[in-house]
Amino acid sequence: MTHNKFLLLASFILASFYNLTFFDKVTEVYPVHDYFFFLSSLFVILVCALYIFLNLVCVGKLTKLMLSLNFFVATLIFYVSDSFGVVVDETMFLNIFSTDSREVLDLWNARVFIFLFVGTVLPSLAIFKAKILKTSNSSIWFYKIKSILISLIVVVVAVATNGKAYASFLREHKQLRYYTNPLYAYYSAYKFTKNRFEGTHKKLIEVGEDARIPDSDTERELIIFVVGETARADHFSLNGYAKETNPLLAKENVVSFAHVLSCGTSTAISVPCMFSDKTRNSFSEAEQENTENVLDVLKHTKKVRVLWRDNNSNSKGVADRVAYEDFRSPKKNHECDKECRDVGMLEGLQEYIDETKTGDIFIVLHQMGSHGPSYFRRYPEKFKKFKPTCETSELENCSNEEIRNTYDNTILYTDYFLSKVINFLKKNSDKFETAMFYSSDHGESLGEKGLYLHGFPYFMAPEEQIHPGIIVWLGKRMLAEIDLNKVRLESNNEISHDFIFHSLLGLFEVETKIYDSKLDIFSSAKKSKF
Repeated sequence: MTHNKFLLLASFILASFYNLTFFDKVTEVYPVHDYFFFLSSLFVILVCALYIFLNLVCVGKLTKLMLSLNFFVATLIFYVSDSFGVVVDETMFLNIFSTDSREVLDLWNARVFIFLFVGTVLPSLAIFKAKILKTSNSSIWFYKIKSILISLIVVVVAVATNGKAYASFLREHKQLRYYTNPLYAYYSAYKFTKNRFEGTHKKLIEVGEDARIPDSDTERELIIFVVGETARADHFSLNGYAKETNPLLAKENVVSFAHVLSCGTSTAISVPCMFSDKTRNSFSEAEQENTENVLDVLKHTKKVRVLWRDNNSNSKGVADRVAYEDFRSPKKNHECDKECRDVGMLEGLQEYIDETKTGDIFIVLHQMGSHGPSYFRRYPEKFKKFKPTCETSELENCSNEEIRNTYDNTILYTDYFLSKVINFLKKNSDKFETAMFYSSDHGESLGEKGLYLHGFPYFMAPEEQIHPGIIVWLGKRMLAEIDLNKVRLESNNEISHDFIFHSLLGLFEVETKIYDSKLDIFSSAKKSKF
């Protein structure tokens, strides 16, 4: 067949079989029996859009290779959207480039290879065996331009004949276009690349250069901040969840905040945001790459020693300017079985504290926590309390009950880890004002509305993905200065990750013009000394 007919056939196949998730989402809003002609025109428009795109990227001898690559990309996108309901947008590309090989391997399973074989290998064999009629370059470009113009005319006619439906589709249901495969992913890749390139040419913006701890503060602070992973507040028994997922923390004098809004729906956004002085509404990932955070502000005081220990992928740029230790390997973490455990990050901390003779200490422990989809790997065997469990990363092969049980076991292990952190701080409470501040980065979908994992664009993210847990524990010396009962009263109010930056400054008694007491959860609970 001719070059253009070959591309038209490929466009039809991509629209028909690789966009099943897209049309599934669309028909939830526009039922077939009421919107048949609109849906038909939408299919035609999608074919035309793919046809225009393929005409632009498939040129000459590269045509077959580029087609195969497009089928490969479309297959991967179809897999993640079909399996987890995930949208491949700009934030997802940030997640992809921020992740590590261990997290990627969690997603590779037999189902992925089946998708790749059917969606990429078989079409590629057909593509490379196909015979395309040879024509001159001038003729090819003439027909390309002609095809593009005709496609644009078809799109205009299709929209014009279904004007009311498209007005609703484009204005009220913009999120549906996120599922167009692979076109929206390419658009998102372009935006991601553009923003990253622009960010690399910016100078570091200093924050809180005036930060100081007054000489009158003679008590030394030791504060451990635990960055949780994918732990949603409504699965904490401390917050009323039916299963006992926090048996050890329930015995401690902790405050659990049940009404927390995350800054994002992915680690790559939420972690930098929670340590930033910006609120969620003003936060920009591209700008934050070149902006200091609360760790830098604490360093500006010249009185706080900062250490970041990581058992997750990395700090997402937050710890680039402080001491950093990677605990994802048995070489550093001696608490490893099928994977390295969060509790291993406590090893050697006492020696670190003992060698710090003066000043305050701030330690960040970044958990692996409840990272999916391989929830069954996130805890040792003895924490398999809730059964039956899902012993695979292929969540589609497990019931929702099995998925929830396995996830709840990860929360149970986090409960154990946080209790260990508290016990560690208790041993140092005679010498320091001690505190533990735990905050998960975001929540997680566990099958609600047919969605799994996290990472949805914030404006369309389900409740399950934007309500993380926050837990606070204060040592005896800190309790002499902060009324925990007043903090407990605050726990009934809605807060967000916006409070973390200022609450940490408040705990360390840092004076700086950027501090906002209204965003400090401890502000109203501070006793007369303050």
